[in-house]
Amino acid sequence: MALIILNAITLGLETSAAVMARYGFWISLFDRVALSIFVVEILGKMWVQRWRFFRDPWNVFDFIVITIALVPASGPLAVFRALRVLRVLRLVTIMPSLRRVVGALLGALPGMGSIVLLLSLIFYVGAVISTKLFGENFPEWFGSLSRSLYTLFQVMTLESWSMGIVRPVMELQPMAWLFFIPFILATSFTALNLFIGVVVQAMQVEIDVDQKTNLQDAVAQAEEPLLIEVRALREQLTQLAAKLDRGAGGV
Repeated sequence: MALIILNAITLGLETSAAVMARYGFWISLFDRVALSIFVVEILGKMWVQRWRFFRDPWNVFDFIVITIALVPASGPLAVFRALRVLRVLRLVTIMPSLRRVVGALLGALPGMGSIVLLLSLIFYVGAVISTKLFGENFPEWFGSLSRSLYTLFQVMTLESWSMGIVRPVMELQPMAWLFFIPFILATSFTALNLFIGVVVQAMQVEIDVDQKTNLQDAVAQAEEPLLIEVRALREQLTQLAAKLDRGAGGV
């Protein structure tokens, strides 16, 4: 984790021409050393885990990130030089708390799909209505369906929606608030909060699964000494029974 953080700092320092002019050699050297250590780590995992390595999605993610860093960053592949900073994301694979967050976000994707579909329908209906109502007077905002969609997206984010868009529209069409207020209520205060609800629910499921796994591990660790004692007692009873059988046979 410390190496990943230090490597992230050096990758940020590479964006400074003054720093690179003074310490460029040492920064590049450290970057190569860090990458070498990451490669050795991945190879070690692959050697130990064999094909099981690729069954873990986090291992696959690490493998892809390191592979991108190994691609020669020259010519048409120069864009991969900027992608080296993806190594910072390896912190996600190391820290269990971050892994839970990412797992919750991935688990929330199916629920988000339905909300995105609902939001898209609201946007499409709103864009058609606003284009017909306001397109003639405000063509730069509502002159076409695409412009109306972008303007309504700005309204949904509440960025300069009142002074920048709604009030100028209301100066020519005073009843325009009858469209914008319900639209904001249906998007910003309803649909977007549904996203939060889905993510929170997925996070709770992820935490419950993690707690259940930890509980099972704790129970297994607590039972292990008991199982060892039971096996020892069983062996002693077997040996005692064997001695009794030999003694009875001798008599």
